Amino acid sequence: MSSVRLLRFTQEDDYPPFGFTLPDGTLAGFNAELARAICEELRVACTMQPRRWDTILPAIEEGRADAAIASIAITPQNRLRVDFTAPYYKTPARFVAGAKSDIGDAIPETLAGKTIGVEARTAHEAWLRDLFPRSTLRVYDGAAALRSALKRGEVEIIFGDGVSLALWLNGTDAAGCCAFRGGPYSQSGYFGEGVGIAVRKNNVALRRVLDFALKRLSENGVYADLYLKYFPVGFF
Repeated sequence: MSSVRLLRFTQEDDYPPFGFTLPDGTLAGFNAELARAICEELRVACTMQPRRWDTILPAIEEGRADAAIASIAITPQNRLRVDFTAPYYKTPARFVAGAKSDIGDAIPETLAGKTIGVEARTAHEAWLRDLFPRSTLRVYDGAAALRSALKRGEVEIIFGDGVSLALWLNGTDAAGCCAFRGGPYSQSGYFGEGVGIAVRKNNVALRRVLDFALKRLSENGVYADLYLKYFPVGFF
């Protein structure tokens, strides 16, 4: 298919179930397994480089990694910096509040004067700042810190990625504390056309190779098996 012999993937390692580090230091999660499946499909060697979220796109731009498989939304802003494969999944944004909260539909009027938690430097933060000007935003570094803030009562409601929030709500860590409110929200202007693998601008050859691999994994059932392994619960 191509002359590619080594693919240097990069991803975040603190974003379960998409990316996290096992006790032995191995990168795991949906993104990591999909990257390895791509490399197997293409029959090329593959390395996985963990990075902080804010350093992932610079690594692609500067040539320190070939491709980022890190749940990066395909947005006009991101397209200015990198090129993308076709989307390999789409995810809505959702609000989550305490199970006993009296917050009903999560709209600007009902959340006026409320404190909303959100991850810093994300499309979710930008959306809230534009559409919920009468709410107070409290930003957190990382999904775990955000969810802990809700459980501790530091914020009245949180806003973020619907897939990971659904998995948290159905897991033991949430312990029935919380529930979805309103939504889902999927405005492409903020949350993109979906999530794609990012490559350096104008690297057409690599983008096409990755698109080919994703198509093959979809056709042979590998992608479906992997998706159901990590996302057995609904997030819409």
